[in-house]
Amino acid sequence: MHSVTTSEARPPRDHGGGLDAAIAKWGGTRDGWLDLSTGINPVPYPIGDFPADAWTALPDKGAQEALIAAARTFWKVPDDLAILAAPGASTLIARIPALAPAGRVDIPTPTYNEHAAAFEAQGWQITSDASDARVLVHPNNPTGRLWSAQDMTAPLMVIDESFCDICPEASLVEEARKPGRIVLKSFGKFWGLAGARLGFAIGDPALIAKLADFIGPWAVSGPALSLGAQALRDEAWASETRARLAEDAKRLDTLLEARGAKVVGGTDLFRLYDVDDAAVWLDKLARNHVWSRIFPYSKTYLRLGLPAPDRWAQLEAAL
Repeated sequence: MHSVTTSEARPPRDHGGGLDAAIAKWGGTRDGWLDLSTGINPVPYPIGDFPADAWTALPDKGAQEALIAAARTFWKVPDDLAILAAPGASTLIARIPALAPAGRVDIPTPTYNEHAAAFEAQGWQITSDASDARVLVHPNNPTGRLWSAQDMTAPLMVIDESFCDICPEASLVEEARKPGRIVLKSFGKFWGLAGARLGFAIGDPALIAKLADFIGPWAVSGPALSLGAQALRDEAWASETRARLAEDAKRLDTLLEARGAKVVGGTDLFRLYDVDDAAVWLDKLARNHVWSRIFPYSKTYLRLGLPAPDRWAQLEAAL
């Protein structure tokens, strides 16, 4: 009897990354490729030494409280809101639809596709006129659109701020003080440490308590707790990083516009361009071992992340 595998039942969704597949098609080695297919900061937060027991002991209450305290200060979270740390924002995205009975959810597109997949898996109907739930990616991926408090129009509101640390003044955390609202934060994007698998849910204490039950105790590793607390306390690094990312985003725009691309959106961690034929651009870049991102819903959208400081020449040569 043939058993149905997960991959057969649900085809993999379109995402950035996938460098192994690019190497298989266009050759080269991982260290020779410039991966611009994601919006991850190419200059990560420096990783120092970890306490020995971060690796050997179950994460204790003190380490978790230190991380939550650092998160509350960094994101200016009001005391009446709860904060939950999780092993990546994607873990939270997958569980949030189970917080309420399945109904109708509005997820304005184009946007990050894991939200729709998570709600559909829990039996929700995706619709543009939903009254039960709404998901806003803020700033949006890939367009960079920013939302406002006036856009929070459903009883269950999810505001995904995975890329909002480049523009903290735009954060809607303060708006999460009303019941039924959750703001998501990602550690991997701005701090450039996606492999640490660390994300946060901020908002309605009742909903956050349910999420905490869903993911169980000791969800975040000891090293991630230690690293996250250190990074979130480093305001100077964050300020310097925002300035560098803003300059690099302008540099990337200038470079692409000179080759005929039109800037149509993005953030300071990734840029979105309109080109004549996105697939042709992807192929040209890939032949020079630069990995970019195109989208199944557009023949002209090309998204590029930022190169590391020592990799700009490779991108310029590929273009």
